[in-house]
Amino acid sequence: MTDYLAATMAMLGPTQNRYADPTARDRLHAQLGIRLPTDYQALVDAYAPVHLNGHLYLHHPATERWNLDRWITDTVRAWSDVPWDEHDLDADEDPRALFGLTELSFGTGSGPWPIAGTDRGETIFLMAADDTAPWILVEDGEGGWARYDMSFAEWLYRCLIGEDMAGPGTSAFRPGPVELRRLPMTADERPEPWSGPDRGM
Repeated sequence: MTDYLAATMAMLGPTQNRYADPTARDRLHAQLGIRLPTDYQALVDAYAPVHLNGHLYLHHPATERWNLDRWITDTVRAWSDVPWDEHDLDADEDPRALFGLTELSFGTGSGPWPIAGTDRGETIFLMAADDTAPWILVEDGEGGWARYDMSFAEWLYRCLIGEDMAGPGTSAFRPGPVELRRLPMTADERPEPWSGPDRGM
């Protein structure tokens, strides 16, 4: 059985751990009222804040800019403001009908938690926010939804190797090493690019 956290980190290369801080992670969990899965925490601590392959953003709870707590809170608020019952949604646009959800309560114990986003408008949500049976729900930025019964590490691994991970036709594959871009912490800084190891792709 594949260890997707190890496989993903092997593609991303040596860990940076620039902002790894258990105190910030504990504050985040206390603020949210949930514990985010350990594989997600490990990837965030190792590399975030980061832009992966010119596509996916990961925030970090210990930084002022690109702050994960603030991004989750703002994203939960934005999605909670959507008047779902007032829209005449097609069956493939209503996550309640698609995935058997009785309600959409973003940022609650039984609802979706935003954990990452892309520059294409996709939002990646975690369902079952613990380590027992997590699954990923992705909104493609245009009202379409997809479910992936897997951990975040597996979802990210499959995304990086070019599978459709936000619904059909959404592959964002880039051959060669994974491209990482450290996000600037001040207005004067510029994004710092680096690459993971060769992966024979």
